[in-house]
Amino acid sequence: MGHHRRHQSTPARPFGGIPVSAAQRTKVRDFALSLPGAVEEFPWGDDAVVKVNKKIFVFLGPEGNTESPGISVKLKDEEAHGHALAVPGAAPTAYGLGRHGWVSVPLAGAPAGLLCDWVEESYRVIAPKRLIAQLDAR
Repeated sequence: MGHHRRHQSTPARPFGGIPVSAAQRTKVRDFALSLPGAVEEFPWGDDAVVKVNKKIFVFLGPEGNTESPGISVKLKDEEAHGHALAVPGAAPTAYGLGRHGWVSVPLAGAPAGLLCDWVEESYRVIAPKRLIAQLDAR
């Protein structure tokens, strides 16, 4: 018949081993830890999270993750949530967290500044008002 079928290539590891991810992760981690009351913890072995008031506001994953480096943030704002999900490779966070507004975004999928905006948005959803007031007073 002469029609060509286009094969859509889906790489198994879209961000495997790209050093940009390590730099992105460092920027995002430093930004998250600069927020009032933020602390880094490792509740599951190497998996880093940043908490405020004993509640997680960003999942950073393990530091040396080259398989699928990414972060997970809680985005209540519909526009931010939709924007984050539009990033190639992004998805609602597993373990039922996606139902509650959590989105997992590949580190190589968005500029560090945007990732940090989403981290701040997640922080504002989770942090107590007094700490958000400190952030706003900066």
